[in-house]
Amino acid sequence: MYPNADLGALYAQPIEEIWQRQLGYGQCVAAFIAESLQSCGGQILPPPGYFRAVYDAVRSSGGLCIADEVQVGFGRVGTHYWAFETQGVVPDIVCVAKPMGNGHPVGAVVTTPEIAQAFHATGVAYFNTYGGNPVSCAIANAVMRVIDQEGLQQNALQLGDYLLRECSHLKQEFECIGDVRGVGLFVGIELVKDREGRIPDTKSARWVVNRMKQLHQVLVSSDGPNDNVIKLKPPMCFSRENADEFLLAFRECLATLTQNKMATEAATAAATTTHGVIATAAETLANKTKLFERQDRLIKSV
Repeated sequence: MYPNADLGALYAQPIEEIWQRQLGYGQCVAAFIAESLQSCGGQILPPPGYFRAVYDAVRSSGGLCIADEVQVGFGRVGTHYWAFETQGVVPDIVCVAKPMGNGHPVGAVVTTPEIAQAFHATGVAYFNTYGGNPVSCAIANAVMRVIDQEGLQQNALQLGDYLLRECSHLKQEFECIGDVRGVGLFVGIELVKDREGRIPDTKSARWVVNRMKQLHQVLVSSDGPNDNVIKLKPPMCFSRENADEFLLAFRECLATLTQNKMATEAATAAATTTHGVIATAAETLANKTKLFERQDRLIKSV
């Protein structure tokens, strides 16, 4: 749609227009918050330069930049510990949560001393029933220690490359895959009715999710605005054997899905042909009847 365009600048343009409009009103922008990679949005990777352009625009109007690393942080992207690093930016505030405790409920906000002091100076007290829980803090520290000691970031990089490569091979084999995208152990496989038109196939995505669970005992989910992107975001300890198990099960689902569609199309075509034959036979019979009636009238007239 935008050949040879700078997509980072293109998609950052609406943000720049917002802060320019606010300045026209004599106002500033308070903050910009976004996932470093869009998870529930359909496993979307921002184009290079996007966050740099956005952060520059927000900061030029006095705003803060907040990165949501809940689903994509702690080495999941493989190349970096934090997903925002893939864009070459440093946010003012970083939000982290669930993966930090490996299932244990815990979350944290990381910011600069200046911002923390500015909040403290307001005199507003932040209260949380579970805030500062020493057990949760110990668990979070243990999880981060294991990530480092067991090389889970490097594991995410190697297995992520393998999964993306193998899923790209599946795309060449199955027309129902419209796109394969991701980084590290953060992969999205988009299912479509028509690859050229990128028409979302929500029904098939849900069918695949259910079949993976019920037949193969493999849990995946679907996401995106049209709920047609198979979301693969496994535990960081995911192994090569786990990856191969997923790929084998996923391939079976795609093969079965393709066969079912072909069978449905064949049945529809057969039904259409049958109806056409019946219609042709009925028309022939009607024509013969008219001919006999005409001959009968001619005989009677003679």
